[in-house]
Amino acid sequence: MISRSPGGDPPAETPILSVENLSKCFGSVDALQEVFFSVDPGEIRAVCGENGAGKSTLVKILTGVHRPDQGTVRINHQTQTLRHPQAAQQQGIALVAQELSLAPHLSVQDNIWLGNRTVPLLHRRPHLRRQARRVLDIIGLDQLDLDRPAGSLTIGERQLVEIARMLARQARVLILDEPTAGLSDVEIERIFTALKELSSRGTTIVYVTHRLGEVFELCDTVTVLRNGKSVRSCRVTEIDRDGLIELMLGQSMREMYPPSRTSTESPLLVVENLKILGWVGDFSLSESSGQIVSIAGQISSGAAQVLRAVAGLAYDATGQVRIRGQPMSLGSVRGAQESGIRFISEDRAQEGIFLKLKVLDNLIATRLGAGFLSWSALHQLASNLARRVGLDDLRLGARAGELSGGNQQKLALGRSMGQEQKGVFLMNEPTRGVDVGSRRDLYKVMRQLCDNGNLIVMTSSDLEEVVGISDIIITMYRGKLVARYARDQVTMHQVLTDITHPRFRPGERKTES
Repeated sequence: MISRSPGGDPPAETPILSVENLSKCFGSVDALQEVFFSVDPGEIRAVCGENGAGKSTLVKILTGVHRPDQGTVRINHQTQTLRHPQAAQQQGIALVAQELSLAPHLSVQDNIWLGNRTVPLLHRRPHLRRQARRVLDIIGLDQLDLDRPAGSLTIGERQLVEIARMLARQARVLILDEPTAGLSDVEIERIFTALKELSSRGTTIVYVTHRLGEVFELCDTVTVLRNGKSVRSCRVTEIDRDGLIELMLGQSMREMYPPSRTSTESPLLVVENLKILGWVGDFSLSESSGQIVSIAGQISSGAAQVLRAVAGLAYDATGQVRIRGQPMSLGSVRGAQESGIRFISEDRAQEGIFLKLKVLDNLIATRLGAGFLSWSALHQLASNLARRVGLDDLRLGARAGELSGGNQQKLALGRSMGQEQKGVFLMNEPTRGVDVGSRRDLYKVMRQLCDNGNLIVMTSSDLEEVVGISDIIITMYRGKLVARYARDQVTMHQVLTDITHPRFRPGERKTES
């Protein structure tokens, strides 16, 4: 049963899990303030909110990592004190975290039972094998070899095995934190199919996500947190996307995307006949400064590889690239940087920032070869860059790994800014894992970069973002360009059709802006 009251939902008639008046402080920060939340058996409940809204704290209380300062947690109407994660597991609450925890060198079967407190020291392996097979069958992995090393699985298969291991722990409430990050559309569909099957069998799903489209595609109900408070819980049929964003932000969807603009200037970036073995067949574009250009395509489309090639990171790429009419050699990162190319990777941890270094050190890392600069000058430079991308300069001394996903992305962008030469920003999935509020801030910074004479070429799997932020949209399918549109010429449906099942052979048609 879902309440329509603005303060959250009181306990339902038959909830399997409920919290009442839940509060948690960390020092002077109120992470949660009198939160109410309840879910029924078999329900798929989305939990949405900006970074800092309280989602992670709520999840950690439900899984026994944190204890609340006040409030009650009930499971099947029985008040529980979840002192540690093992206590939550004992009560049938399990978490599938965003960072997968499978041991890559162990088999699928061994991963399923790894960490399971119910497995006795003296156990019968054939019995465990039958149980592992049963939970894999439930989530649609009936053909998966139990002896296969987990490291050889696709990301989507690993995510499903993570779910299977929680089912083997007899989980009645399954909490998933951003489970589709980095997955292809086919893999996401497999995850959704598995979750719907579990729901039909009575398993309760708590689904934490920044991807609002998934809320309406998968979930029965949604709870919105803002500033540590439960703002509203309702059925997804009672709210639309704009209304959901407004609840999360406290302001209208219309304020999310800056206005589009056109450019009549001569091309800043020209790519001709780009080819990358196994990825890109024949790709060309010609774009002017002052614009945001999105290349939309599925993971296998080659869109991300186009950006990596222009950034000098694809050493087998062939073709011609010109910046301001001057040729640039492919396969050379230094050459790309000297031409004004700045690359912001979708993988912040591996290619974006130094997680163990301070925010200040990250911001000035690319400028240490520019000659002698005093410490005060470096600090001033870092402070200016932080403010330009919306980072609090009081956090210059914090480690980058302590920042939220949105602030880490701002940091990665800030490292690339501040150079006098106007250039091309290549951004792969610029808002992956970033909450709605931080997205709005990033969009403003991106538009300011273009207003200052730069060009942004980006990829994104979020089609709402593609249509909302871009001036020019280029669609790709299986390594070839399908079409080119101005923002007002295309809908999300057309983009989706182009990147999944184009009705013509890619490369045959181009719609010029």
